Amino acid sequence: MNFFNNSVPPLRRKQATLDIQDMEGCWQLHWRIGKLKVYSTFYTRLDQAFIVWALLLIPMFLTAQFLPVSWNLQAAVWSICSVIGTAIMVSLTHSWAKRRKVNWVLYCWVVLVVVGVILTDLAVFVGWGEVLLNLCPLWLGLSALGYLCTGWGVRSRTLLFTGMLHLLGIFILPYIIGWQFLASGMLMIFCLLLLAEFEWDHC
Repeated sequence: MNFFNNSVPPLRRKQATLDIQDMEGCWQLHWRIGKLKVYSTFYTRLDQAFIVWALLLIPMFLTAQFLPVSWNLQAAVWSICSVIGTAIMVSLTHSWAKRRKVNWVLYCWVVLVVVGVILTDLAVFVGWGEVLLNLCPLWLGLSALGYLCTGWGVRSRTLLFTGMLHLLGIFILPYIIGWQFLASGMLMIFCLLLLAEFEWDHC
């Protein structure tokens, strides 16, 4: 018996048919120009969780890279946003995780976000310089761990590769000093939107 489901590709366009459970709370998107169908897709609650995090990360990393906003204010605002994002994520994905018997994966993501927020806030408010200088590797590493755990839990080649891609990003950061927040944000947001837009393999 193979660990992965090799009968489907790691990443593919979404199929038209959904399990009845996945249809609950599903967003349908249909763009037309007259009678011409330009684009049509759907977003499950799991997809919506990816999109929520992508939308939260955009202002976080752009502000850190380009705007002269104090680190104290950023830490406070983004901590609140992270808590809200985590609550939304749990609300959207708990039924998905329960059906696949991988509740521990959801708990893992919650713990990783909380650890990241605590370490970031300590770095900013207490002046923990070593962490403050490595916020991008910190968040890329936490995200990588989350994807690797999820990939293992649901037997997904795509998610395991996504985790490894985040780890690779950590090794690239020293070569783009001055643009680390932008590069890290782009990588994380791109992966989230890709996972929301396509269907990936899982058990």
